[in-house]
Amino acid sequence: MRRLGKVSTYAKQGFLIIRSTFIPALNDRVIDKNLQVIGIVKDVFGPVKSPYVAIKPRIKNPEKYIGEVLYIDKRRNKKSSSASKKSKKIKKGDKHRPAPQKRG
Repeated sequence: MRRLGKVSTYAKQGFLIIRSTFIPALNDRVIDKNLQVIGIVKDVFGPVKSPYVAIKPRIKNPEKYIGEVLYIDKRRNKKSSSASKKSKKIKKGDKHRPAPQKRG
C-alpha cells in the first residue's frame, strides 16, 4: 500500500482527480484507508514532479471521497514469477501442432 494523495476534485467526466508525488502505473487499483477498492488509475497528466491522477471510480457515491487520502494497492497486481515459469507438460496421447515446414 503506497500513499497516492488527497482527492481534490470530482470531474464532470466521472473521474476523481488526485495530486500525487509519484507517477503510478495505469490500471493500478486505488483503495481507501479501510482497504476498500475505490477505482482504478485511468490517466496521469501534468508536471512530472507532482502529477495529477485521474481515477475511474467503481463505487456509487464518489463525491464523498473529496478530501480523503487514497492509496495504491500493490497486493495482487503482480503475478508470482513461479506461476509464469511453469510449462505445460505434453502427455504421449495428446495431439499437438507439428513444427512448420521450410518453404522454398
